[in-house]
Amino acid sequence: MRDDLPELLREGLIETLYMVFWSSLFALVLGIALGILLVVTDRGHIWEAPFLHKTVGTLINCVRSLPFIILIVLLLPLSRLIVGTTLGPTAAIVSLSIGAAPFLGRVIENSLKEVSHGKIEAALSIGASPWTIIFRVLIPEALPALIRGITIAIIAITEFTAVAGAIGAGGLGSLAIRFGYQRFRVDVLFATVILIIALVALIQWSGDSIARAIRRKRFKPE
Repeated sequence: MRDDLPELLREGLIETLYMVFWSSLFALVLGIALGILLVVTDRGHIWEAPFLHKTVGTLINCVRSLPFIILIVLLLPLSRLIVGTTLGPTAAIVSLSIGAAPFLGRVIENSLKEVSHGKIEAALSIGASPWTIIFRVLIPEALPALIRGITIAIIAITEFTAVAGAIGAGGLGSLAIRFGYQRFRVDVLFATVILIIALVALIQWSGDSIARAIRRKRFKPE
């Protein structure tokens, strides 16, 4: 009987939730900004700027092409500069946020591009400003797709926390490696896997439920 298992799992789960929450929040802010910028600066859009569009797209592709474990190592100096350390959940948030933001930016871009261009032209015809089009047309029309895309991104961040655990970030991933693998604690290994699966399932269910609720409200008959 391993009496320390519940306490280990509790600490690991708290650290994982801490990393997922703050990393998702910061990545969401960066990702939405990148996604909107990619859409509105594309050819024929409201703020057409091909050079800026290509530059931002290339930068996103470069960051996304890096394996996350390598990206974490590259961002260690930045983590030390911002939070004063390269170890622990708080330091991992820097790498998680920056690593997830480009992925989320592409998700946001694809969701916003699903909005009919006719609706944008209709808004322009009545004198709507670019900011009005972004916040009153693009985002509201793409909201269900945005919610599902954000859900996928949060799940990816949850998976990234397990990778970050390999270099001292803490959380369930670190617990599985340090205790489950290195100390041959099969109970810890299986328990962490079950917790991560349950956490991902909960995130997916929540995102799908919110997206369905928005869609039902939008198409609800008067």
